[in-house]
Amino acid sequence: MSEFTMEALEEKIQKSEAMLRENLATVRAGRANAALVDKVMVDYYGMPTPLKSLANISVPEPRTLLISPFDPKSIPEIEKAINAANIGINPANDGKVIRLQIPQVTEERRKELTKTVKKMGEETKVAVRNLRRDANDKVKKLEKAGEYTEDDMKETLDEIQKATDQAVKTIDEIVAAKETEIMEV
Repeated sequence: MSEFTMEALEEKIQKSEAMLRENLATVRAGRANAALVDKVMVDYYGMPTPLKSLANISVPEPRTLLISPFDPKSIPEIEKAINAANIGINPANDGKVIRLQIPQVTEERRKELTKTVKKMGEETKVAVRNLRRDANDKVKKLEKAGEYTEDDMKETLDEIQKATDQAVKTIDEIVAAKETEIMEV
């Protein structure tokens, strides 16, 4: 039974870390990144459609994002969706493609972004600690029900704590890497 609990816990921890990475990818760090428009939904023929399924997104220069729609008639809707997504960049089109010029980030804005990144990291750590608490509760219930001996329970609680400590360390590394990227000029 211990195996199942640990595997389930580790899987949930990995999902939390993956979600953090995904969320951090949408934080603008002064250089173009296709993930900036990952969450943009375009009203395409009355259906909300992800931008990445309507256009090819590339990074031709470090501070330019190039969006090449498969259907040039969809350009006005794509521009509308980018503006509505509130990513802080005005789209410019030439009738065939849309360019997003990523502005240079000011020092003050960089500091705000690092605070946002730290907050995302803390929220992920809280989620991981909640997973630890839930796992600990399950193990203690199993021990009370007689399915675990006291030694098994202590051993499993130690394993859960080690997995949590490792996850927190990984989250700190992910956040530190993003902060370094943001503070690069």
